[in-house]
Amino acid sequence: MTTTAAPPITRVPNYVNGEWRESNSADWQDVVNPATGEVLASVPLSSGAEVAQTIEAAAAAFPAWRRTPPEDRIQPLFKLKQLLEEHLAELARIITLENGKTLAESKAELRRAIENVEVACGIPMMMQGYNLEDVARGIDETMIRQPVGVVAAITPFNFPGMIPFWFLPYAIACGNTLVLKPSERVPLTMRYAFELLAQTGLPKGVVNLVNGGKQAVDTLLDHPKVRAISFVGSTPIAKYIYARAGENGKRAQCQGGAKNHVIVLPDADMKMATQIISDSAFGCAGQRCLAVSVAVTVGEAQKTFRDAITESAASLRVGNGLDEGVQMGPVITQQSKSRVKSLIERGANEGAKVLLDGRSATLRNSEKGNFVSPTVLDALPPNSELTDTEIFGPVLSLVHARDLDEALAFLESSAYGNQASAGNIGINIGVAAPMAYFPFSGWKDSFFGVQHAQGRDAVEFYTEKKVVVERWAAEHSRKF
Repeated sequence: MTTTAAPPITRVPNYVNGEWRESNSADWQDVVNPATGEVLASVPLSSGAEVAQTIEAAAAAFPAWRRTPPEDRIQPLFKLKQLLEEHLAELARIITLENGKTLAESKAELRRAIENVEVACGIPMMMQGYNLEDVARGIDETMIRQPVGVVAAITPFNFPGMIPFWFLPYAIACGNTLVLKPSERVPLTMRYAFELLAQTGLPKGVVNLVNGGKQAVDTLLDHPKVRAISFVGSTPIAKYIYARAGENGKRAQCQGGAKNHVIVLPDADMKMATQIISDSAFGCAGQRCLAVSVAVTVGEAQKTFRDAITESAASLRVGNGLDEGVQMGPVITQQSKSRVKSLIERGANEGAKVLLDGRSATLRNSEKGNFVSPTVLDALPPNSELTDTEIFGPVLSLVHARDLDEALAFLESSAYGNQASAGNIGINIGVAAPMAYFPFSGWKDSFFGVQHAQGRDAVEFYTEKKVVVERWAAEHSRKF
């Protein structure tokens, strides 16, 4: 056993204009370790006035920061990369404490965070515009990119270390100032990350952190000095944020939920397919927007894959993510646990056969944890409500198709488009998570916006294009 004691209970502060400030909010919420039920800290649901003050600090810092040369803007990011590398173990432990995933999973998501910082260090090249000489006689035309201003990011609980870095490094490298609102369920990871950011030499007000709930979100959406909103979360909230941002004239990129499918063909390498799909469906307790949640088996794969995946899922060790040998942790809250269990029951009531039932998971010394063990539902009817419901838990449903055409038609009927059915396609890959220099794509009800997170899309989102048309007078004609 390597379980580490929980940190002492603290009141999580906000980070505004280069300093930590304790919120004066009357509303605070417990941050709970999902594996043990222990209270780790207390986080404020900051008032609209506090959020507005944070926005004003970012706005005051913007003019000087946007005039800072890109080469100078990326120097703090080089320092941040090094600090994240040096403190990866501490950050991973915090992620596991407040989110519940295993230490290995926490370290893996931090590697993706660092990867985004590395890519953003290329902004002096990625942010370049283009020009054309003599578009007309004596006239040149140039397109340049300029930062948009104050931008905000609203991030979810499932990847508290990675997803904020889909946005933060690109936003500030492009010359914007940022207000980050992490999930109030997992505020401690970014609390620590901002301690590291404070050591990079970033000017005051360039990065700001405010904790809160709906009131904080609505203030970010309505404040006239916030020019752009980035969001990752459920589809209903993504639609809400996208619509309200649009009403207020803001650009928005809103990543929503998903229902990801995988097709298993009868000639597949069944051992490899089982391992890949098991890792995808049950990794991070199924709380990934790219997790496979429906396996569509074709022909003989119905039996061979069914038996193999059930055996593999049953062998997974579930427990506290800080314990050695644990392969899957808890879901985030007791409410999530109850919801997942109710959806398993619904699937059974609709005719699915419960091959592996994780509803009765009880772990010694973890009776207060939010544990649901891996679950496999076989022969889920194609018209079942579960085929379109994002369970966000360790549940894999099996649907059978007569041939590949029928399987593809089933995938294409999905309202979502995160993985397999549209935006990100994995071929012999369980989690088709793009590298940081590619966009994190998503289609249909999985994404609202035009430009995605990461890579060139991030540069497009965080800059405005300005076209300069210049006439050269005849007496001052170019001589170069």
